[in-house]
Amino acid sequence: MGICDGRVVIVTGAGHGLGRAYALGLAREGARVVVNDLGVGTHGEASAAQGAAQQVVAEILADGGQAVANTDDVADWEAGARIVRTALEHFSDLHAVVNNAGFVRDRMFVSCTPEEWDAVIRVHLRGHFCTTRHATDYWRARQKSGYVVDARIINTSSGAGLQGSIGQSAYSAAKAGIATLTLVQAAELARYGITANALAPNARTRMTETSFGARMQPKPNEFDIYAPENTAPLVAYLCSSLSSHVTGQVFELVGGKLFLSQGWTDSPAEDIGRRWKADELGPAIARLMSSRAAAKPVWGTG
Repeated sequence: MGICDGRVVIVTGAGHGLGRAYALGLAREGARVVVNDLGVGTHGEASAAQGAAQQVVAEILADGGQAVANTDDVADWEAGARIVRTALEHFSDLHAVVNNAGFVRDRMFVSCTPEEWDAVIRVHLRGHFCTTRHATDYWRARQKSGYVVDARIINTSSGAGLQGSIGQSAYSAAKAGIATLTLVQAAELARYGITANALAPNARTRMTETSFGARMQPKPNEFDIYAPENTAPLVAYLCSSLSSHVTGQVFELVGGKLFLSQGWTDSPAEDIGRRWKADELGPAIARLMSSRAAAKPVWGTG
């Protein structure tokens, strides 16, 4: 018995790293899992990773779980519908979508090309839209037909999206958009029985190896802080029926340390009751900046 018994969950980008850990963890908690992976490299290029989804499914089946592979592109509208249909055709229902698929094309802003920018925004932002939009159509129709819906959207933001990251302008912009998308989904979809939350994982994956490889390597005889498997229990909880009261949140997890991120909010203010003069603003802004809590630094500046 597990906390996800009877639940059907789609996990995108589940062939490696975090997605693989999520799929395996969900299956061990009793979920029936659609393992989606396009089978590309860390930059979205054709890769020997093709077949990764099937490999994860084989692991789940060998462990006594239930899973099916899907290799559709999460950022394609029709493909998103096929991913949802895969869940419905094989398991007759759907309870959660874990949006994990993505890749990086790291560039300093002055070097980023329009093609690189568009590719990263497409897979992350549009990729969070297509499959989830089709899933919400299914859940909304069921709710309107009188069924009690208890559905979950789990999105993937990043520390890069929350604080920014040197050399990752497109990726940071996409991940910031995903954090805000999560807030809107939580507000709009609650009436249909759907919650939406996001993760900002800290894990050793193919995407982090190029930038943080040495820093994230496990140390002998110590807890592996950056193991992808550390985030899997949080995903299982958020996909389960136990989390129905949790929505509109962004979670960070570093090893065993769980953070609840606090987003943009009003800070101290000054109101002079009339239109500001341009030469008055400098001192006022300095006072406001000195009175607010310090922001976390942009990744790569420290």
